[in-house]
Amino acid sequence: MALMEKIVVQDFRNIALAELSFSPNVNCISGNNGEGKTNLIDAVYYLSMTKSAFSPSDRYCFRHGTERFSLAGTYAMGGGLSSRFSLRVEAGGQKKLRRDDKPVDRISDHIGTLPVVLVCPSDGSLVSESGEERRRFLNAVLSQMDREYLSAMQQYNRLLAQRNAVLKADRADDGLLEVLDLRMDAVASRIYERRAGFVKELEPVLARYYALLSGGQETVSVSYRSDLEKDSLASLLASSREKDKILRFTSCGLQRDDILFDMEGHPIRRCGSQGQQKSFLVSLKFAQYDIMKASCGIAPILLLDDVFDKLDMGRISNLLSLVAGEDFGQIFITDSNKVRLRDIVGGITGDSAFFESVGGNYTPVEV
Repeated sequence: MALMEKIVVQDFRNIALAELSFSPNVNCISGNNGEGKTNLIDAVYYLSMTKSAFSPSDRYCFRHGTERFSLAGTYAMGGGLSSRFSLRVEAGGQKKLRRDDKPVDRISDHIGTLPVVLVCPSDGSLVSESGEERRRFLNAVLSQMDREYLSAMQQYNRLLAQRNAVLKADRADDGLLEVLDLRMDAVASRIYERRAGFVKELEPVLARYYALLSGGQETVSVSYRSDLEKDSLASLLASSREKDKILRFTSCGLQRDDILFDMEGHPIRRCGSQGQQKSFLVSLKFAQYDIMKASCGIAPILLLDDVFDKLDMGRISNLLSLVAGEDFGQIFITDSNKVRLRDIVGGITGDSAFFESVGGNYTPVEV
């Protein structure tokens, strides 16, 4: 189990400098909106995934007026061992990742070492936005569990970019397109099978968590859709080649995959209330947690950012009963209402740490 014992954050978002020690169980960060609760959660996430959970580009992570930031975390790795991971990011430069002061040459080798699951308000985009958000979810989960999947995705994206560049040329080279199609096909089947297998594994776990969280009021389901259900990618690309030349981009493939979320057989984005959608998304992330824990062999760090919003007290109570179980490892929770957070966590465990956030500064609070 990877437990974060300590973090040092410098010039990340609104955090000038923070050094905090954590409980191995539950850690709570309270404060008004805009004071830095989510920024601390994002710093923990960044150390695991080497990117922000909330910003598409690192340039949004630099504290105003700075051109670099650094993060360092000390983790208990089990068996009495601990490791220190540090990241330094400079504007226009490469990320420099170190483990116990030794450079990590390939960032991709780090993904999955410190597994993490984040539940946050922006998860709503998984229901309301395009398939791109759901593919990003699939990739973030599977990349932590399967380095071969991550490598295959990197290869596929490079080949897709090359194919699209050929299609944008004044006269697309058919021979080059055929070579690219075959190379894309070689990695696509691996990605397709891994995605399909994950969604199949996900559905019953998701349904179980939703039933527990909602009190069994509704039933939910999830299914996977891909062009590769019809034929091999090589055949699909060959069939669409002439159309793609006209469109000047690749019109079929894994970049069109999607996951369908349903409630009582209907799309949840159309028939689900805000509370039902929030319950679904929390259940989805808890299901992700279970599957990652089994696959990685260690409990991921669970980040719960503002999860109590839009949930009634019955669903909050059910959520807490789930979190209080022994299946969960280290947990970080944020909430703007420190009294509610204190009362909620007090009902879960006595082993906890509380911090109050003001302007990117974090003060330990005795409870």
